[in-house]
Amino acid sequence: MLKTSLTATLYTALSLSAIAAQGADAVDVAALRADSMKKLVVHAEPKDTPSTPFMLQNGEEMTLAGLSDNIKVVNFWATWCAPCRKEMPALDALAKEFAPMGLSVVPIATGHNPIPAIERFFGDAGIESIDYALDPKSKLARDMSVLGLPVTVILDEQGREIARLTGDADWHSQSARDIVSALLGQSAGREEPMTQN
Repeated sequence: MLKTSLTATLYTALSLSAIAAQGADAVDVAALRADSMKKLVVHAEPKDTPSTPFMLQNGEEMTLAGLSDNIKVVNFWATWCAPCRKEMPALDALAKEFAPMGLSVVPIATGHNPIPAIERFFGDAGIESIDYALDPKSKLARDMSVLGLPVTVILDEQGREIARLTGDADWHSQSARDIVSALLGQSAGREEPMTQN
């Protein structure tokens, strides 16, 4: 009886420590949120994303899981959405700084967004480090439960959603950059604990 009790206690302790270790990354990233990034919801567990296709700028169909094997910041936006237009330069600056370290920033124009209007906006706003993608019938947005714009989701290396921010944010703020640095460090297998600057 004692042996069974000890085994059960040990199993429970190991299970709880595994759960705690698994949730530590989410807690560490959540602790880095400040200012407009306080709206970022960091999930305790990664969430699978739908296999709904969207279109890359070159016309190729793609899925979220089919994107690169690194951390991705996927932004659902539209040319007619003022907050979307406001935050796009910060997303571009984020991509410019962190693409060499493996970050992908993917703005997906959702709904009716004429390509000339997208290209005119990108040109006027000086967007140079990111390529737009298209979700013309908003199928992916619906399947991702995007109810308003902008919505930005962060995906892990397997294309699973690990965090979501509804509304606009300063994606090149110190907080956003700390969060991205921490996530890229985790994906590279960095062992040291994340700290807030």
